[in-house]
This record gives sequence, structure tokens and C-alpha cells, in this order.
Amino acid sequence: MMARTFDLVLFDLDGTLVETAPEIMDAVNDTLDQFKLSRVTQQQVNDWIGHGTLTLLVQAVADRSGLPVEAVRNSDLLRQMLPVYDGFYQQRCGTRSHLYPHVRETLQALRAQGVKLAVVTNKESRYTQVVMAVHQLGPLFDEMVSGDTFATKKPDPAGVAHCLAQFGVARERTLFVGDSSIDAATARNAGVKVWLLPYGYNMGQPVEVCKPDRVIPDFSSLPGSGSGA
Repeated sequence: MMARTFDLVLFDLDGTLVETAPEIMDAVNDTLDQFKLSRVTQQQVNDWIGHGTLTLLVQAVADRSGLPVEAVRNSDLLRQMLPVYDGFYQQRCGTRSHLYPHVRETLQALRAQGVKLAVVTNKESRYTQVVMAVHQLGPLFDEMVSGDTFATKKPDPAGVAHCLAQFGVARERTLFVGDSSIDAATARNAGVKVWLLPYGYNMGQPVEVCKPDRVIPDFSSLPGSGSGA
């Protein structure tokens, strides 16, 4: 058997493992409808994904109301909208999302090699758990770090540092796989390699501008995927 390249591989969730943007847009627009605000587009939502639900809703409300971002962030309106969004997104989770190509078989192949696998996402844990369950990803991962697991979230390296310590893996034997500048910065801050996928949500920018160690077209390019890559 060929020696494995990495002992720990960390993955972002939205835009990396699962295409979730359509159902996130649905929940955002359900919420905007409830508060008599006009709807946002799929591209807008794609560009806002990455920093967690609170920031996404702030951006949507600011865009639709014309209010400054900071005013929205501190508003009673936002506090009223958050539980409404929570209810809609819980209903929408899994209705229009899907795994990206080669995800399941690659994760299975990596596990078979003895590689430790973890999700490190800025998505709140209650949503992370639903998405992971709907797509039957939970059993494939050894650890799951969400946006509210620690006091800080990506690009702070706390989640990565936690996984390194938990599994006793050296930084040079660790890879972060993501789709955005947030993931690239997280990996850099943690001192691990980062490979980015071009099909996710990077605030409308090509992933090449993040200067990752590698840009890969899909999961079949990961080491140990069974494709020979």
C-alpha cells in the first residue's frame, strides 16, 4: 500500500462538501417575506455565505432595507428575525442541497486509509448537525467543529488547533480543504496546507486570488481518493 500523504484532513462544509446555497436562499427569502422586505437573489446569498448565519442575515436586511450594516446588526428587527429564520432554515435543510461530486467515495477511501477526518465550519452547530444528518455524513467524520463550538470562528485557527491536539497530528501532516478566502486564511493562521475547490462560495472572487497551496477541480483530486491523483 502506498504511504498516505496526510494523517488529518479538515473540510469546510457549505460550498465544499455540500451545495447548500439554494435552501439557504429559500430560508432567507421566507424570512424577508415575513417581514415585508423584498427578496434577495441566489448570487447575493452565495456571496454572503461563509461568516455564519448572523452575518448573512445582516447583509440581506441591510441590502433590502437600505440601512447601514452596523445599524442592522444592533437592531430589534434583526433580533426578531433570527428565530424566524431559524424555523424556516430547519424546515428547508436538505430540501435543495446535495453533495458535490466524488465527496462520499473520497471520504470513505480516506477513512479506509486511516486518515482522520473533521469538519470545520462557521455554520452554527444546530444547522451543521441537520445538514450532516440529512446527507448521512456524520459517520464519516471523527470530529465536527461549528461556528459556535468555540468563542471564535474561522479564520481564527482555534478549530484547527483543537483537531490537531485531539488527534495528535503534526501540522505538516494536515490538510485543510475549502472553497474560500476564509478557509485559506484559517489554514495559514494554523500553519497547515490548504487546497481550495473552485465551485463553492468565495464572495464572488476566484479562489486563485487566495493563493492556496493547490486548486483542485473536485474531490477526486484528493490523495487517496482512489482516482490515482
